[in-house]
Amino acid sequence: MTSPEQWLRELGEQLPGGTAPVGTYLKAARWGDLLFVSGHGPVRADGSRVSGKVGTDLDVAAAYAAARLTGLGLLSTLRRELGSLDHVARVLKVLGMVNAAPGFTQAPAVVDGCSDLLVEVFGEPGRHARTAVGVAELPFEFPVEIEMVVAVRN
Repeated sequence: MTSPEQWLRELGEQLPGGTAPVGTYLKAARWGDLLFVSGHGPVRADGSRVSGKVGTDLDVAAAYAAARLTGLGLLSTLRRELGSLDHVARVLKVLGMVNAAPGFTQAPAVVDGCSDLLVEVFGEPGRHARTAVGVAELPFEFPVEIEMVVAVRN
């Protein structure tokens, strides 16, 4: 059986370094066997941010890629908090917010970038409940912000 850490290596994905919170909050908070991961935006390995409004500045494909990059940031936070992705028992819930131009209604197709990555890395335990919504604005002009809740095994 291939572990999430092995899958990540096989996918050839590198996790970005973490960024410090830009406010009075934690990147993740654990309660029992639940880990709540704060909203992340698409930040590249060099620390630069992807920005823009989906539907005008970015098309669905570019926004999907930004959501996948955001997923890599979430995985980086999980690894930092837990020591290994192998301690994730299941991804329970994902909330994806898309910085949508007026009339843009394809938020679920954008957030699939993160959801698809989670299933690639964790397999069936990566399938999750999800909300994907379009919003008028996001911090730092991010095209997408995603948070999640995972169950942790000790």
